[in-house]
Amino acid sequence: MRLWTARQWTAAALGAVGALALLGIPSVLLPNELFVREIEAAWWTYPVWVATAVLCGLLLATYTRPHGGNRDQQGTEADEDRSTPRRSLAGGLLTWFAIGCPTCNTLVLMALGTSGALNWFAPAQPLLAVAGLALLALALRARLRAAAGCRVGAAPAA
Repeated sequence: MRLWTARQWTAAALGAVGALALLGIPSVLLPNELFVREIEAAWWTYPVWVATAVLCGLLLATYTRPHGGNRDQQGTEADEDRSTPRRSLAGGLLTWFAIGCPTCNTLVLMALGTSGALNWFAPAQPLLAVAGLALLALALRARLRAAAGCRVGAAPAA
């Protein structure tokens, strides 16, 4: 990341702000008129929300070309661990479930009912947060390792 350009850091910042809004509005961590949260957010949801947004922004930056050059100079998709997009998606979804209101989530209510959401799902939310953040961190690590392993400016293989 020390070699990132202003373009990549801008993508990271914009991605983090976008993730803050995308996660914060439906979970009502950002107060809004569109959604209502029936149960007050736990203290730990705010740091998880911000950490998720930062990791998502950094992940977005890894997909941003430093100078808008062609793909040959940036490596190929084969250079990347194929599980990285799945980890990113799973991590984002897990943290979204973790920071959301347990009784406001239709999927949780359909699966567990109100008492199940409060007695089973709510206590599991911190574990979902840890798992989600871990998956996002692993995805970012894989992207950064793939970028470091690519030889920038190398001639394409014949």
